[in-house]
Amino acid sequence: MVFGDLRGWIDALRAAGELHEIDAEVHWDRELGTITRKVFGRGDGPALLFNNITDHQDTVCRRLFTGGLSSYRRLAMMLGLPKDTPVGELVKKTRAVFAERLPPKVVATGPVKENIITGADIDLHQFPAPRWHARDGGRYINTYAGCVTRDPETGIHNVGIYRGLIGQKNTIPVLLFRPQHWGQHFTKYERMGTNMPIAYVYGWEPSLGFCAGGALPGGVCEYDVMGAIRGAPVELVKCETSDILVPASAEIVIEGFISSDPATFEPEGPFGEFTGYFGGERAKRHSTRVTCITHRNDPIMRGTLEGAYPGHINENAIMSSVQRAAIAWNVLDRAGVPGVTDVHCPPIHMGVVLMIQIEQSYRGQAKQAAMAIWGSGAAHNRYKHIWVVDRDIDIRDYSAIDWAYAFRVNAAEGDILTVPGTFGVPIDPSTRLPDRDALQFGTGKWCRVLIDATVNFDYRREEAFGGERYPPSVKPPAEDLERVERRWHELGFEDR
Repeated sequence: MVFGDLRGWIDALRAAGELHEIDAEVHWDRELGTITRKVFGRGDGPALLFNNITDHQDTVCRRLFTGGLSSYRRLAMMLGLPKDTPVGELVKKTRAVFAERLPPKVVATGPVKENIITGADIDLHQFPAPRWHARDGGRYINTYAGCVTRDPETGIHNVGIYRGLIGQKNTIPVLLFRPQHWGQHFTKYERMGTNMPIAYVYGWEPSLGFCAGGALPGGVCEYDVMGAIRGAPVELVKCETSDILVPASAEIVIEGFISSDPATFEPEGPFGEFTGYFGGERAKRHSTRVTCITHRNDPIMRGTLEGAYPGHINENAIMSSVQRAAIAWNVLDRAGVPGVTDVHCPPIHMGVVLMIQIEQSYRGQAKQAAMAIWGSGAAHNRYKHIWVVDRDIDIRDYSAIDWAYAFRVNAAEGDILTVPGTFGVPIDPSTRLPDRDALQFGTGKWCRVLIDATVNFDYRREEAFGGERYPPSVKPPAEDLERVERRWHELGFEDR
């Protein structure tokens, strides 16, 4: 699906009845975030376009768009599928497109170059970055920006989503973790003794945010995958102050450099994080020195409300539940784990817990699956806990998972495995605060857990169980169910 740019995506959403525009004045300080939280709800609200933001009626940028992918309906639209496509099918489609590549095309110029701001004219306060949550440490401008860096050794671009707030009028302090792809790039620039060039892209087709937040394998350029999703190459232009390439029809691009010199660090945090808690306590961290801003005429800012908690999920939750399941399934395939029949990430925790359904054929298969996931780069800030179940367990049904946990898990038989002291996301509140110092350790510290809720292959096949390792369940045979269903209306029932 080629939408052309953010405006084309907004037009498509408007035509599909998936957009709500707010013309009433809304304050950037907490009010905009609170409205967004209420509209996101359980993942069934519309996308939002704020047209009248306090203090920004006459600034360079006056509008903000959010929630483009905060429902499975709109995610299906992005993939060119019917709006009622089941989540499991969205995962399978995402698996496929994440494995495809369509390289970008470099062009001479584009709409994002309509305005070029440099030097003393740079002022980030001209853009309506909200303070999304009451306890946020400032106005977070980077919540859904495509953060573009380039590997100095291979030249391959990476596009990720990482948080950053407005510091001074020309600086963006960020939370930089070394295991993430931009952190790996940063380490290389640091060893070379030079600052890392970076560009932040705000507002383009929905595939940008979807791919940027998807933790694709290292060495894979997200632009290639965006091209596969849309079925056409992404048109890129070169930045003004570096060799970074960005979408030519983006709304806004902020260019800059990040230094490893502690003298350049600025206060950052806390921020209402994907965990549903405030994370990354206020401290001095790496900061982006902005060298140029390019933008379209009357640009539209793109941001999103982070953080989910029971009863309230958000855009990241919807995306992650599909992305992270697809990525994990592809990791299992590449590692040669056989028999995987389904993979699921419930949206409430955005992939921190992973459900794997397998057709079990040998002992240790569940452990093999967990180790394959934990050994991948995608596991840095996801997949802390893994459940593995047999094929008869519906991994999208919590009651089925709970039943398997109750009657197929025996901790004394090795069905619960803990792996302490692994790398992990440094904003998980279940980790002690001193162990979450990303500047000291480069990452967080997780104890990962596998819950093997499959039938134990160490158990002997028993004659009393009909030659199986487990007794038969009480589920009626198919022929009994069919006979009853044929008589259902005769028995006086209307709904099956």
